[in-house]
Amino acid sequence: MDSRRRPNCKSSVKRLNIQKSAAGPAQGQTPVTGKSHNALGPFHGMMVTRPRANAGKENQDGRAGIRKPFPKRRRRPHVLTQQDQPAKKAQVDRPFPTPPPPATPSFKDLSKTPSTMAPGQQDEPLSDAVTAQPTVVTEDAAAAVGVDEKAGPQIAADQHSDSLSKDAENNGARVLYNVVNANGEEEAVSEDDPRVRDIPPYVRRIVSFKDDTTEPTLTFRYFLLTILFVAPGAFLSQMAHFRTTYAPYSVFFVQIASNYVGVWLAKVLPAWRVRIPLTRYGFSLNPGPFSTKEHVLVTISAASGATYNLGYTPISMSELYFGERVNGAVAVFFMLAITWTGYSYAALARQFLIYDPQYPWFQALCQTALFETQKKQRENPSPLSSKQMRVFFGVLVAVILWQFLPEFVFPMLGSLAFLCWVAPRSPVANFIGAGFGGMGFLNLSLDWSSIASGASLFLTPWWTQVIMFVAFAVNCWVLLPAAKWGNLASWNHGLMSNRVFLENGTRYPLSELLTPDMRLNTTAYAQHGDLYVGAQYLWNMFFDYAAYASALVWMALFGFRQVRASVEKFLERRTARDGRKVTEQYDDQINVLQRPYDEIPFWWFAALFAVSLVIMVVICARGLIFIPVWTYFVGIATGAVVVVPLGWLYALSNFQLAIGSTNELLYGLMINAVSGWKNPCGASAYGSVAGDAWYRAQLNLQDMKIGHYMHVPPKAVFFSQIFGSLIGIPIDYAVIRWVLDTKFDYLAGVKEDPTHQWTGQSLASSLTLGVQYVLVGPRRLFQQHLFKVVPYGFLVGAAAPVVLFLLHKKFPRAKFNLFNTTIFFSSMSTFYGNISTGYFSSFLGGFVVMFWCYRYKYELWARWNYMLAAAFDAGFNFNMLLIFLCFGAGKIVNMPHWWGNNADSSERCFALDS
Repeated sequence: MDSRRRPNCKSSVKRLNIQKSAAGPAQGQTPVTGKSHNALGPFHGMMVTRPRANAGKENQDGRAGIRKPFPKRRRRPHVLTQQDQPAKKAQVDRPFPTPPPPATPSFKDLSKTPSTMAPGQQDEPLSDAVTAQPTVVTEDAAAAVGVDEKAGPQIAADQHSDSLSKDAENNGARVLYNVVNANGEEEAVSEDDPRVRDIPPYVRRIVSFKDDTTEPTLTFRYFLLTILFVAPGAFLSQMAHFRTTYAPYSVFFVQIASNYVGVWLAKVLPAWRVRIPLTRYGFSLNPGPFSTKEHVLVTISAASGATYNLGYTPISMSELYFGERVNGAVAVFFMLAITWTGYSYAALARQFLIYDPQYPWFQALCQTALFETQKKQRENPSPLSSKQMRVFFGVLVAVILWQFLPEFVFPMLGSLAFLCWVAPRSPVANFIGAGFGGMGFLNLSLDWSSIASGASLFLTPWWTQVIMFVAFAVNCWVLLPAAKWGNLASWNHGLMSNRVFLENGTRYPLSELLTPDMRLNTTAYAQHGDLYVGAQYLWNMFFDYAAYASALVWMALFGFRQVRASVEKFLERRTARDGRKVTEQYDDQINVLQRPYDEIPFWWFAALFAVSLVIMVVICARGLIFIPVWTYFVGIATGAVVVVPLGWLYALSNFQLAIGSTNELLYGLMINAVSGWKNPCGASAYGSVAGDAWYRAQLNLQDMKIGHYMHVPPKAVFFSQIFGSLIGIPIDYAVIRWVLDTKFDYLAGVKEDPTHQWTGQSLASSLTLGVQYVLVGPRRLFQQHLFKVVPYGFLVGAAAPVVLFLLHKKFPRAKFNLFNTTIFFSSMSTFYGNISTGYFSSFLGGFVVMFWCYRYKYELWARWNYMLAAAFDAGFNFNMLLIFLCFGAGKIVNMPHWWGNNADSSERCFALDS
């Protein structure tokens, strides 16, 4: 609501296998574990071994490492191999049958899921799943080692340090992971074991390889906490879209707060058994300690319900601008239907993108890291987990306090325009250096909202960040000066604006193009003339269309083999009809742990889709929501087409492609080919249908991946998503109703809001697009000389992946497959007219975190990266909430002007002329 170790990049690293013999690895070789030594950072999860050079010597940081070639060889210690442990090897080689499944988790008894674990295992203390690090074992120590949950034997590793000790690196050879086999027995296996090898190394460092199937899931506490956290989140999130400033409601807030409230409830609630009247079923008010699975499900429900709904736009626009109030029941069912359509569409991709371990879903991995740390601290605290939580909350508080500076007290920190400092009265220097309305050249930002506006530098793979920064540089540092001082633009007005203008450069009176019966006022259109937009807005439209086409073609060319393999497994299972689960087709330990749980039946998704289909057909057929029924079918069809390719892109790159403008363009083309249905609200209604088919599917899949990582029963995850939406959406409509009833005059512009908050600026933008695509229409628009080139963006977007694919086949070592044209085009479609700062800072930070630390300080990166990502995002959102409550909820409180908050220009670009 933004990679994988690139499956396409598997050729980028050579894999030199260790010779398996009783004597250990080949002399002079040692495994390099925990990371891929690839020049472009964390592209995939391959394990790499290299000839070990200069054994015994240390790098400057005190750790043994790879040195210059032709070292003096020395005799290496004997390595513990599976040949040295015949019993364990037998366990590895033995096919592990699926454990007998427990009884299906039932919503009748909301307290527990049945267990299939060995009796002696259930009470075993859990080790630190997040920070457990894979280590190495020597022969002498093999008989006396202890086994940690994830790392296996801990020999020379200092558990209180942030990296493996140099002794472990010098002596070690084979990385071992502690897993539980089909008989409920623990065994230490190497990274070559089929249960581990397919899982990327950074995922192994976070996700637990153990599961307790007796943990309660859908308990009374779950329902109580869900209502407690969803209701205020839905209220704040929906209200924010009518205001200038907003109060964010972060999922990390729910994840942090619900943990402490859940633990408190487990202490104070009585352990009473409550019977459901007129039935023989019941539930316990307090089934025991607050469980991790309850915690996960509460957070997933909040992610589903504690958010705004895309359907608010046509509902609000109709009443605000055209005086047509949508019936309350119709509005609620419309918002439910578009949400459930997206959730049902998750079935199209979950078989391919959830169970295959090559798809990491980085946002899900970030939340999993925090879940695992909270679990460790709650159930079996250790010095390491305590340190992690201290660091997490320390960084969170530091970010909260720091953000008061750039956001309120010291705005200059939000855009450090060095060129403006040198020449504050030079229009040229100001335009080049300004981050607020300029090119942002070499401009730095210390405001996390600007730094993280494009992509999270902690979560987004380095190659994705490189592409996004290249697009930013081309857009702002090449095209903007070419348009301003060159001959790139044929109409030299509004370069840094995304508004619609008259030919003379004044604002276009779009409202005059609409007649009382919601038709195009041809007289006014003839009087005012064609619509004009700035050059930047034009190429934004061009590349937006290119990104849409590129996503489909890129997936077909570069992702076909991956998806085909998953499809073949799906078809094999369907053809065999032997009752096998999808988890039984993958051998990794995460899927093995999920086998005891029942899969979500396909008919659940089909029933959800059927309900949404009936609701929408009835609403559209009765003319209650501005679009004809046949366009609804086109909308859900286009949504179905993009779910797999865009989900594939997001799962691997942490990049979410926006498709709103393409959907509204398609609606404009369709509706202008028939008579009637020219209400500008129709574009937003259609965009809600087609857009949420993808956006909600993506959110559903992401939460499914969290459940997969945290070993939560899939049926419980599905239920929690539906339950969250059932709570949140009625509250969303209640907020819409309250705002329109009490703030109508402010939003409509009849009165001026003294706080300048209730502006409804996002609704005004939607009205502009509606007039542009529905009333004027794409055909009339693209006939204008200014817009003629824009539709060719689809052609460029379709052709570019083909060119890159051919180059990749011809020159595979050149890594053309890493330059994803979809990400580049989509980043080129971003409008930088208002803010162009933060992108350079994000690129520098990404270089440090996702390239340098990942490549050279992997142990440090693996332990802290995802915890810091959660701390920064949570701290920023807490700060925004505090600023809203303290300075914006009632009367607006402005910071007095001073040197760091100059009244004319906070970044001191006094001669800026956009």
